[in-house]
Amino acid sequence: MEDNLIRIPPFCYVHVLDKNTNLTYVVEGPLTYVIKDHLKLASGKTPLQMVQIPPRSYCIIKNPVIKESEKLVMDDFGMAKVRYGDREVRTSETNPIPFPLYPFELMEQDIAKIPVIRPNHAYMIRALRDFTDDLNSIHSAGDEWLYYGPGSYIPRIECEIIREVLPITVRPDIALKMRAIRATTDKYNILRQAGEEWLIQEPGDYLPQVDEDYVEEVKAIVLTEKKALHLRAIKSFIDIYKKSRKAGEEWILTLKDTDTHIPDVYEQLVGTVNVLVLNNRQYCYILDPIDSNGKNQFGKKELRKGECTFFLRPFEKLEKGIQEIIVLADDEALLLKAVEFYKDPQEKAYQPGEKWMIYGPCDFIPPVQIQVLEWRKRIPLDENEGIYVRNTKTGEVFAKTGESYMLKPEEVLWELILPPIVEELIGRQVTGETFQVAVKEGADIKYKSTGKPYIRDKTRVIAFRVPHNSAVQVYDFKTKISRVVFGPDRIMLQPDEQFTVVTLSGGCPKREDVITNLALMLGPDFMSDIVVVETSDHASLALTLSYNWRFKIDKNNVGQANKIFQVRDFVGDACKTIASRVRGAVSAFSFEDFHQRSADIIRAAVFGKKGDEIRNELVFPSNGLVINNVDIQTVEPTDDKTKASLKKSVNQAIEITTESNKARAQHETRKNEQHSKGILDLQKVRDLIESEKEQIKVIQIKAKNLEVQLTGKAIGEAIAEAKSKKIYYESLLQQTELEEQAKKIEVETELALAKEKNNADYTYQKELNDLEINKAQQLTRIETEKFKQVIECIGKETIVSMARAGPEMQARLLKGLGLKGYMLMNSKNPINLLGTAAGLIPK
Repeated sequence: MEDNLIRIPPFCYVHVLDKNTNLTYVVEGPLTYVIKDHLKLASGKTPLQMVQIPPRSYCIIKNPVIKESEKLVMDDFGMAKVRYGDREVRTSETNPIPFPLYPFELMEQDIAKIPVIRPNHAYMIRALRDFTDDLNSIHSAGDEWLYYGPGSYIPRIECEIIREVLPITVRPDIALKMRAIRATTDKYNILRQAGEEWLIQEPGDYLPQVDEDYVEEVKAIVLTEKKALHLRAIKSFIDIYKKSRKAGEEWILTLKDTDTHIPDVYEQLVGTVNVLVLNNRQYCYILDPIDSNGKNQFGKKELRKGECTFFLRPFEKLEKGIQEIIVLADDEALLLKAVEFYKDPQEKAYQPGEKWMIYGPCDFIPPVQIQVLEWRKRIPLDENEGIYVRNTKTGEVFAKTGESYMLKPEEVLWELILPPIVEELIGRQVTGETFQVAVKEGADIKYKSTGKPYIRDKTRVIAFRVPHNSAVQVYDFKTKISRVVFGPDRIMLQPDEQFTVVTLSGGCPKREDVITNLALMLGPDFMSDIVVVETSDHASLALTLSYNWRFKIDKNNVGQANKIFQVRDFVGDACKTIASRVRGAVSAFSFEDFHQRSADIIRAAVFGKKGDEIRNELVFPSNGLVINNVDIQTVEPTDDKTKASLKKSVNQAIEITTESNKARAQHETRKNEQHSKGILDLQKVRDLIESEKEQIKVIQIKAKNLEVQLTGKAIGEAIAEAKSKKIYYESLLQQTELEEQAKKIEVETELALAKEKNNADYTYQKELNDLEINKAQQLTRIETEKFKQVIECIGKETIVSMARAGPEMQARLLKGLGLKGYMLMNSKNPINLLGTAAGLIPK
């Protein structure tokens, strides 16, 4: 019987299935329900709890039952009707009392708190079906809108929450860039097309609309006196300053326009422009300046002088940067050219292309109509210095020497071009090199310059120093006249003049074009040559001859002066002439005769004879060269057999002389050796005697040293032992004194510490007691004041009433109960009622 009973507690229910009718119905508690044979528990043996929705909560029921006027709608079979596939939101307001879930009803969403929307927040809602809300607004399926806070949002089955829309805080000097997802109307009631962007600049919280998308945060750019913004319009619009901007237009914003600027969506930030500051000694040129109408004057140039401060506006460019005012000294000038018609401050007009100069001292700022061609400086020239100048109008070239010179407007410096060999020779003189050095490269000997590299200023007049006892020839191509300058002197080369380069033979034997120079030495000097001759008996000899030479001319005679340069290579010609004469003369003598009288034969061949006497000099009339001496340095056979025979005879003579000298040297050596040996033996005996004497002295000194050593050692040991014992006992005494002092200091320190500790404890306890006393006094005063204030607040009558309230209440209670008295007791403290009851019961 117990198995067929089910106890349903309050707020619980069960589903019961009637097997006869196959219907399921709900049985609610509190109830004890009997399960009959044709009934069956469909919800299980345990009763189910009813759904109780707390305040501010909701749940969603799937397949809800149909109610009309808060009553269930039943079908023809007596079972509650449900809306299959539908849902229903139930809250604590719509269902304040617990309710059961009827058959087919399901809890699709458990009980949850009703969402609370904070201020400046919203929920994005999307309609799932067509419906009309509580405000009679019609929503179609797919519509989206915002539900703004503050407030509570009770979910509806017709729509869903997509997300919570958070506010975006717009701070000062910051804007929000928004983009329209689709065509919409923004918060300012401005129609926006899909994809259009705009800015929200009002400070505060901003909630993006459903059709708006947050792009980014745009920060304001701070403008200063030294910085401006360069902007470009992407499309035609009206900016925040109510100015119309065309697409592609560029402009700048400065501190005069605004302190801060937030770039609009149609503004492109090209960059920042730094301020340009000109002081009173500076100026600059602005290319493509902007006129008063704000248009660029392309191709024009504007001059701006300091003091001023400005920004470069769009498309304006700075030509050559900021320039300093040109300051001309008294020896400086500027070469100017007019590029446009120009009138100077003196009202003098200059046509385009005209050149003139302005001289210092002065300050000068070139106007835009003028081009500065050259900054010229007065060229200081010594009497030995000069420059080459060309007149561009007449074409004349001249040399200016000996004074400072300033080029005129139509004059320019002209460069004198010299042959490379002349450049090298002049450079060798400037760097201090006079001659060339012979360098052997393999079997050949080459002459190379050893001077330092030298770069000549080609506009400077060449000042060539003619060495002493030498001559330099200069040819003037304009007058076609040559002049010869004898040293020591200086040549100032004119523009139309060129040096005559002297090329002479050199080496031994002589080779052509070995020596190159501008100056021709006049001598006296010498030159050497090797001449190969053959005697009448066909002995071939190589003669090394040296000739003394000089030029014998009248320097004041122009004809004779130019004559020395008529022979191109006087060294080679003279050596060839002399060699031919020597070969002819030697061929008439045999080797023996030539070997005996070689000097006379060669002198007679070179100088010739006048009667029986040999002349003293050989004169070349073509250039005035005079050979006044011939020296035979060496005579060597060129034939190997002759050279071998001559060598053998010479070697035999040398060998005989050598053996004789060797025997004489050996005899002298033996004699000197015996004499030295006797002297050495005598010296040994003397040294031995002296050594024995010194040995006796050494033994005596050693004995004295040993005596002194033993005596000193004994005395030292005694003194040391005495001092050691003295030091030991003194240290022991000092140690004892120090220990006593240490103990005394230790006891005094402990006593002082104990005294300080007692004083500190006393002070601490005293302060602690004072604090406790002060605290007790303060608490007493506070309690007194509190009690006094409480009494004053309650009042005298109230206190009296409170004191009487207890007894009067007890009296009234006793009076109401009809009791004359009462007593309270508990089981722990029993009272003997045998005698007490007699007093309580009235007689």
